[in-house]
Amino acid sequence: MNGIDNNAALREQLGTLVTEASNDRYPDLAALDTLELATVMNSEDATVPGAVAAAVPAIAAAIDQIAGRMARGGRLIYVGAGTPGRMGILDASECPPTFGTDPSLVVGVIAGGSVAIDAAVENAEDNQEAGAADMAALALGPDDSVVGISASGRTPYVLAAIAEARAAGAYTVGFACNSGSPLGAAADTAIETVVGPEFLSGSTRLKSGTAQKLVLNMISTITMVRLGKTYKNLMVDLRATNEKLRARSERTVIRATGTDPATAAAALASVDGSVKAAILVVLTGLSPEAAAEVLAGHAGHLSKAIAEPGS
Repeated sequence: MNGIDNNAALREQLGTLVTEASNDRYPDLAALDTLELATVMNSEDATVPGAVAAAVPAIAAAIDQIAGRMARGGRLIYVGAGTPGRMGILDASECPPTFGTDPSLVVGVIAGGSVAIDAAVENAEDNQEAGAADMAALALGPDDSVVGISASGRTPYVLAAIAEARAAGAYTVGFACNSGSPLGAAADTAIETVVGPEFLSGSTRLKSGTAQKLVLNMISTITMVRLGKTYKNLMVDLRATNEKLRARSERTVIRATGTDPATAAAALASVDGSVKAAILVVLTGLSPEAAAEVLAGHAGHLSKAIAEPGS
């Protein structure tokens, strides 16, 4: 009887969520031809940036909090179940090659563990004990930031993770695609991108997933700008792990300094491939060793190192 009562309560709760609503604009997808389907799906996707734009003040506030903590040595943790968990893992995994960060600095946690990256894990999103345990295993502290991601804003695993993170003193963000969400209320800062009913009703990997990708792009990228991982609009902390990235490193040094390809290549070789140090060597004439020391003295901020190379 309790199971029936619980299911009825859950059905009633889900019935109030915009992300679960039926999209009455397209009541019969099979009645449309392929061109029509692609056209109307694209028109639905085009509404997502507007929903994200409405949340920009909250996103910016969260980034300031996250960047301040990371500057003191803290970590950025994304936590979610299903698609939101995968979005967090994707964003975290791109930070080391793009910004030269240690893999432990930005971390994605998904309900059900690593197996859930490729396949659904039964009942993982409902496991509150696992949500709390996964955060406890990270030994969170006040310089850490935890972003809980849930399209519905009610996922039990994510709610428990945020509660555990707050109890540990970490800064928390509740990122949902419904307004007035339990997740937003449970966190220090709420980010709510209300994208409306999905093209395929209830399939929150669509517009909700797109909103999640856009917001996580903003959080990680702008945080890294604040941490000095960029110079002007250039990636200067990238890790050149293949030929394409080695060529990009040379182009970056050329763009930043106006030097010729041979000089850029020589500068990179002299500093073991560090784009930041190579730019500093070319612009200031510092030795490779001195360039590394100056950068370290300015916490890796290249613009500051260029402005004050002797400090």
